Amino acid sequence: MTVLGARDLNRATLARQYLLDRTTAPVKEAVAHLCGLQAQEPQEPFTGLWSRLYAFTPDRLDRALTDRQVVRTHLMRRTVHLVTDDDALAWRARHDTMLRQRVLATYRRELADVDLDALAAAGRAAMADRRPRTMAELVDAVQGGRPGPPRRALGELLVAGLVPMAQLPPRGLWQTKGGVRNLPLATWLGRDVAPLPDEGDEGHGGDQGHEDPVGQQLVRRYLAAYGPAATADIRAWSGVAGLPAAVRALRDELVTFRDERGRVLLDLPDAPRPSPDTPAPVRFLPAFDNAILGYQDRGRIIDDAHLGLSVAGLRAVLVDGRVAATWTTDGRRLLVAPLRSLSATEQEAVREEGHDLAVFLDRGIDRVDITAVRTAIG
Repeated sequence: MTVLGARDLNRATLARQYLLDRTTAPVKEAVAHLCGLQAQEPQEPFTGLWSRLYAFTPDRLDRALTDRQVVRTHLMRRTVHLVTDDDALAWRARHDTMLRQRVLATYRRELADVDLDALAAAGRAAMADRRPRTMAELVDAVQGGRPGPPRRALGELLVAGLVPMAQLPPRGLWQTKGGVRNLPLATWLGRDVAPLPDEGDEGHGGDQGHEDPVGQQLVRRYLAAYGPAATADIRAWSGVAGLPAAVRALRDELVTFRDERGRVLLDLPDAPRPSPDTPAPVRFLPAFDNAILGYQDRGRIIDDAHLGLSVAGLRAVLVDGRVAATWTTDGRRLLVAPLRSLSATEQEAVREEGHDLAVFLDRGIDRVDITAVRTAIG
């Protein structure tokens, strides 16, 4: 079995993530290919798309959100993502169990005595008037002034675990501040969430004779955007543990490799796997970017010493395809903090891409400063 080194996997990831060459694809098509963009920080997806799409301008994502082609919703790993309308409806039911379990694990004691079916029915009834509500307003409508579980715990269970919700614009629009207002996905998109087949493991793709068609779609789509990857990577990206049946059903149409640790990697036969010698341009990534967080083993793109930045909300700079710096803005400056020494040629490339980013951000930034090498982030 062919062994793929870290640099092989790095170039494959960059190619799948549109980070070797920007794409001319429309926003909806790009978001679909990427299997969504992590978006708990509402402005970060704009930088993520700018680094991936040729001539991207913020109004393109704004239009996709207001035209309801792309939607903000809780999905993979119980994190707010931007996903297409079609994927939100097709994938939500497959994530339901995971979403509920993660909220209940966070608020185990607070929600121990809650009747989930009754609460879900109350939440749907409260939203039947089609009026967008904040989480606090939804809790008020459900509780009706009666005592109950802590409001935060109850609200998160409702909007992230029990009632599939969209977070409506202006939340997530360019340079716009807006609180979260929720509306059921079916109401916002005018179509119902697709149900799962009623068989095997309560229809959630278990090992009881059901091949999990939605899970198969998730596996194919994940590999197209992130492969080659191990099953542990698929699970880490989605948060969904019950995909073995889907993987087994697909094995005959997939190719396999091993990484340098001996893990079996799955991939689509015709997906791009560029030469490890392929030049990789500097790219500025937003906080919580897919290319870093989409794996259980992130070694293909970031050193172990710096893994902490991927969950700390720090923005990363790719140099030669790997995380080599972090970046932020400070008034009229874009500050780049290297994680290793950068050569003069690398510094020039970072400054050039940084100046282009500064123009895109449109905040009056007129300097790109590269600071001293920062210490490791564990």
